Amino acid sequence: MSTCFFVSDLHGRTEIFLKLFERIDAEHPEALFLGGDFFPSPFGTAQSAISHWDFLDNFLFKELAQLKRTMMDAYPRIFIIMGNDDGRFEEDSVREGERKELWEYMHNRKMLFQTFMIHGYSYVPPTPFLLKDWERYDVSRYADPGCISPEEGKYSIPVPDDEKRYSTIKNDLDRLAGGEDLERAVFLFHAPPHQTKLDRLVSDGKMIDHVPIDPSVGSIAIKRFIEAGQPLLTLHGHIHESARLTGSWRDRIGRTHVFSGAHDGPELALIRFDLEDLDKATRELI
Repeated sequence: MSTCFFVSDLHGRTEIFLKLFERIDAEHPEALFLGGDFFPSPFGTAQSAISHWDFLDNFLFKELAQLKRTMMDAYPRIFIIMGNDDGRFEEDSVREGERKELWEYMHNRKMLFQTFMIHGYSYVPPTPFLLKDWERYDVSRYADPGCISPEEGKYSIPVPDDEKRYSTIKNDLDRLAGGEDLERAVFLFHAPPHQTKLDRLVSDGKMIDHVPIDPSVGSIAIKRFIEAGQPLLTLHGHIHESARLTGSWRDRIGRTHVFSGAHDGPELALIRFDLEDLDKATRELI
């Protein structure tokens, strides 16, 4: 059995990261999947979150380097993507973690792990937030009521107007893995699939311009991609409250297991799984 860990949306909360590193040191997982929004949130006020500017150099790189020295050959492979709260201007710094051999940066990439092909993808459909570094139209040039389109938002890096206007998650996924045999594929996404137990938002019957807000805010493109390709496992985050609202952090789409690492409480939500026996996956709040 090869144990893997999955976490997401830690938003720079250093005490949560330290709990995670303690569990890694104690349990020696083969791999850690980190599903985005790991920088201190620009929207959060957590007292334990250190400065966005100091987070990588003075905390995350330092702690992981120490963990690697302690664990030596038992140090896990770490697969990481960024999320919609993570400013893309930090992407070069995230790649520095790969140069330091602390993790493997996975956005729009695929890598072999044991006999499984790992894929990573960060973009989410349009949200109400202004930062659009990791947002794209989903299947067409449409943004839900109350959401800001990629053409109207702000970016921390230059992005061509045509990319903002015409790029979609659907087309990206077709380029990343369209037509592949996905029987032993794992996808590390930030966005959850649409209309599942992983994408439920608190809407409380709210309306915008007399249009009800859809409480399912996941990606239609990701849902259709999973339905068509049937990968072994997909990992998601982004919607913190969904597990509380639906009562489940996991779902199935055909043969595909889908897990969410997002959590809206103060604990570390740690998902443990074995890629050869996904039915026995567990989630622990620590």
